[in-house]
Amino acid sequence: MIVVSDTSPVLNLARIGQSNLLCLLYREILIPGTVAEELVRNGADVRSISCLAVREPSDMEAVRRLQSELDPGEAAAIALALEVDADMILADERKGRKKAAEMGLEVVGLLGVISEAKRRRLIPACRPMLDALERDARFWISRRLRDRFLAIAGE
Repeated sequence: MIVVSDTSPVLNLARIGQSNLLCLLYREILIPGTVAEELVRNGADVRSISCLAVREPSDMEAVRRLQSELDPGEAAAIALALEVDADMILADERKGRKKAAEMGLEVVGLLGVISEAKRRRLIPACRPMLDALERDARFWISRRLRDRFLAIAGE
């Protein structure tokens, strides 16, 4: 399975000390250099997340076109995902998710990662993860989405 990630899912899990979930779920996650730089700039120790592999998209024109609508990390991640025919892209920002989906990519956000971790019994419950994300990572989840997510998770 080929997985590419934008900054948010990796950064927010790193902020709550749960980046290991990514490595347990996905053998390797490709990130463009701009995403690696964003992670480091925001305090994530990229070298400690063993499943991350930095890979640059080769089609820089595609990156530039995407940057007219998206931030540099999102643009590079989407371009890379398209180039490597990724099975999924990990992304949270609404604009980037929408663009990736329009371009035919399967998009999974942080909540999808947490849901899959619970399904695979890597975590016993989603609620403590959401609490930590909101409290420690300042990850914003609308009350409605949170309630719906927890209901689906059986919590």
